[in-house]
Amino acid sequence: MKNIAIIGAGLMGHGIAQVMAVHGCRVTLMDLKAEILAAARKHIHANLTLLAGHGLGATDDIEPALNRITCTGNLQDAVGNAELVIEAVVEKLAIKQKLFMDLDDLCAPETILATNTSVISISEIARPARHRHRIVGTHFWNPPYLIPLVEVIKGVDTSNETMEQTFAFLQAVGKHPVKVLRDVPGFVGNRLQHALWREALSIVEQGIADAATVDECIKFGFGIRLPVLGPLENVDMVGTDLTLDIHNYLLRHLEHSSKPSGLLIAKVKHNELGFKTGKGYQEWSPEMMSESRTRLQEYLIDVIKSKGKQQ
Repeated sequence: MKNIAIIGAGLMGHGIAQVMAVHGCRVTLMDLKAEILAAARKHIHANLTLLAGHGLGATDDIEPALNRITCTGNLQDAVGNAELVIEAVVEKLAIKQKLFMDLDDLCAPETILATNTSVISISEIARPARHRHRIVGTHFWNPPYLIPLVEVIKGVDTSNETMEQTFAFLQAVGKHPVKVLRDVPGFVGNRLQHALWREALSIVEQGIADAATVDECIKFGFGIRLPVLGPLENVDMVGTDLTLDIHNYLLRHLEHSSKPSGLLIAKVKHNELGFKTGKGYQEWSPEMMSESRTRLQEYLIDVIKSKGKQQ
């Protein structure tokens, strides 16, 4: 697949477009707002310049990659020749359903239609469409040009052929795809991530430790080994018998609420929205926020460079 359409040019959309363009695809990036499209090109240029400065790509390759991206505000123009369409619009079910109904009519029968939703059911998104066999989930992680993982999610009606073609294409453009064989809310990655967040929020709400301590326990404890030792590999390393003994005692003491944290609800109510307002579970100055973002970005770049040396 060489002709790719990305619908939605926001944070995820332009990052996905960047990935495709760098790997030689012709990309049409569509958004209804001209200012978002203009900003997207600037962000992609800045991202590529940053990566080139760290030895991940060449400065001479930046303009050719940008030239492979065409921007438009017209959906029909965006998808007319596309072999793969990736939707990256707002996380609202009705909007996504309407879009996929439109794509069903505008795209060639063989075109694969993918949604970048992070939690919404692929089957629900596809339900009003006629050709549901070609609709698949492709959950990229932010920032998509730095984090390798893409979850490829099989909806109830997604064909095996669509799954295999999508998986192979993502491998070809340098991603690390994984197959999610059942369409459940949150898929795999977000179910794991938010199970951890639920417990972390509960620990603070119960007064067991403050937010900074919770984060330190992860960053300087088991979080250090997570990139090389996944939880199930760890279970086998320490022993399933020991894990069973621990769970027999511990699990009943862990947070198991099916509702959001009361403290989290209160913080949103009082406009304590984290980086957006400078206060959430901790207080954040502009300098602290900038340092946090830079630290993450540089860490991810170092990981990519390290993995490149290993290959």
